[in-house]
Amino acid sequence: MNEGILVQDVESEADTTDAEAAVGHLQSSSTDEESRKNLRDQLRRTLSHKQSASGNTSSCRRISYSHPSKTPVPHGIASKYPPREYFVLTDAGKPVFVSRPGAEDSDNMTAAVGIMQALISVFLDDDDKLRCINAGSTRITFLLRPPLYYVCASSWGEPESVTRSHLEYLHLQILSVVTASQLLRIFERRTNFDLKRLLNGAEGFLTSLLDRLEFDLSMSTASLHCLRIDPALRKQAADALIPAHKMKEILYVLLVAKGQVITLLRPRKHSIHPADIHILLNTVYSPSILLSPAASSWIPICLPRFNASGFVNAYISFLHRDSDEISPQTSEEPESPKTIRSRPLPPVEGNPNFALVCISGGGEFETIRTWCDSVTQKLRDDGILDVILQEIRSGGCTYSVSELGIPGLRHFVYKSRAQVQITQPVFEEPYDRHQERRRLITLYQIIHDAIHAKSGQTNTLKLQYLRTEHECVMGWITQPFELWVTLSPRLPKSAAVKAANAVARWVKKEEVRLFLRDAPVF
Repeated sequence: MNEGILVQDVESEADTTDAEAAVGHLQSSSTDEESRKNLRDQLRRTLSHKQSASGNTSSCRRISYSHPSKTPVPHGIASKYPPREYFVLTDAGKPVFVSRPGAEDSDNMTAAVGIMQALISVFLDDDDKLRCINAGSTRITFLLRPPLYYVCASSWGEPESVTRSHLEYLHLQILSVVTASQLLRIFERRTNFDLKRLLNGAEGFLTSLLDRLEFDLSMSTASLHCLRIDPALRKQAADALIPAHKMKEILYVLLVAKGQVITLLRPRKHSIHPADIHILLNTVYSPSILLSPAASSWIPICLPRFNASGFVNAYISFLHRDSDEISPQTSEEPESPKTIRSRPLPPVEGNPNFALVCISGGGEFETIRTWCDSVTQKLRDDGILDVILQEIRSGGCTYSVSELGIPGLRHFVYKSRAQVQITQPVFEEPYDRHQERRRLITLYQIIHDAIHAKSGQTNTLKLQYLRTEHECVMGWITQPFELWVTLSPRLPKSAAVKAANAVARWVKKEEVRLFLRDAPVF
């Protein structure tokens, strides 16, 4: 068994004197080209000093800064979870999106964006790419997708690969609004183009995406989380949605509820990438769509993993939508009605937000709308819609860890590698509070990162065991599945192994209800 607490190795420290002076210089002066040039020069001197001190002549991909009077400590699990901050800027240094509300036009933000652009350019000038900066407990991750740069600052203690995947999703969500080919054409013509104007109105998609990324483990594991449902009922719904042969312009048909897929139909010999489904679901459940007075609508959308250079058309029809039902807030995080209404409605009990989504590559809008209306009526006439809604409202589409009857088991995540899907019970005490849930998800992400060696580790792992004062968590990867289990910290390692085997047996028995298998093709 491979075991151990995963920590970020602390690299040799850099002399921060010149870099700090450069930052101060930029913040106290105008952000003109001379300021940027001075900052780049000072950063080069700092990096050259670091390389000569360590005897390393290659370009630095990671920088670790620490206070000179403190002993450096590994980048570990956080005890508090302040909001992560995300930035999108152009390669000319123009801000495109900032996750902090109201910060886009402040002088401090202009200075911060200038610093980011200067840092990135130092490495690009040397034919290298800046990946991340570790500054005490904060990690700043960079993702370069010219003509756009993406940055995330987080002190949660998650692996670098996690925030990097968040930035990738941000990039994909932007591409869903402005295709890759459009971006290139725009910035080839005008390098200082203000992309923020073109994305006006699409900020809600990016904000709701960041909300999903915080807790949605299917996105972290590049998989789907399908609705737990009786397989016969799932098949009935799928059979009702099979398009006629003449409907050749249809690419995909999805039936979704509570933000999860019930069934998905696709053309024969054609697949769809999980990332595209996540982008599509985020769009469907974003406030501008979900809270719209219209029950159905057409939207153009680019599915980047399908074709990053073109749009398809998505017809979204809500079969049942409780727009006025708001998820109950915990007492630790009270929110005003205005704040709640500005956020996407979470998929919760009693709020199924049941939708039919049809993706078309052509322009036969009226034909597809008529077909969607007819299959919706069939779902109602056959009673399929009512049965699914009843299952959702009764709680039959979710399950508690107590259903497994495994002593000491608190939570688990199971990924079927063949189906590329995950299943997990609901989060219960002590993980019903956001702070506790964030800590657990971060532990899952650390184990996932270690098992797959996503952040530069030498070897992958088959098994990883972590113990904290709150819980013990074990990750296990096999040919058919990946599994993360969480148990009481009082239990020995042998109990974690027994619990993992018991979970795997239970999922195997329940997999026809938990996973979407053998979905129809047309």
